Amino acid sequence: PVQQRLVVNTLVAFLPAAVVGVLVSDLLKTYLFNPLTVATALVIGGLIILYVEHRHEKLGIEPRVKEMDWKDALKVGVAQCLAMIPGTSRSGATIIGGLIFGLSRKAATEFSFFLAIPTIFGATVWDLWQAREQLVAANLPGLAVGTVVSFFSALVVVHWLIRFVSRHDFRGFGWYRIIFGGVILLTWATGLVSW
Repeated sequence: PVQQRLVVNTLVAFLPAAVVGVLVSDLLKTYLFNPLTVATALVIGGLIILYVEHRHEKLGIEPRVKEMDWKDALKVGVAQCLAMIPGTSRSGATIIGGLIFGLSRKAATEFSFFLAIPTIFGATVWDLWQAREQLVAANLPGLAVGTVVSFFSALVVVHWLIRFVSRHDFRGFGWYRIIFGGVILLTWATGLVSW
């Protein structure tokens, strides 16, 4: 059944980021959260987007979501791991990864939305687990409300992004990343802004 395959594919795609996140999330926060890494990721990501969009124009008919197998899902899941690098968009990484691996724009964006659900939920649970010693009973109601609101707000934003991207290409976003990354590099290097 199509629904069962989608569930299996979503779980398969979720696993790489879950495993890598648990193993190296602390290292990433320690060593990669700095202006140079963010700006470099923005620029490189923008160049990749422009290249993929140019290449994707020349491709023919690609698989739809219901035609994906677990190997396609795993490839997108590996691409999602790149979103752990500061300055890299999760939706952008999965959609562009899907396009690179031969999915149609619609399939890549739809699957990215489905994949967002366990990913956002898993990241929330992991952050709460890491901060468990700081949790006190008095803060739990507010924290629960904030977590639920943040989760559903993230889903709404991702859903809007997916709908937009399924009808438009990423070129504007690619150029935005390159320009913004360049601005960060310039202001950081010259000391104009303390990032």
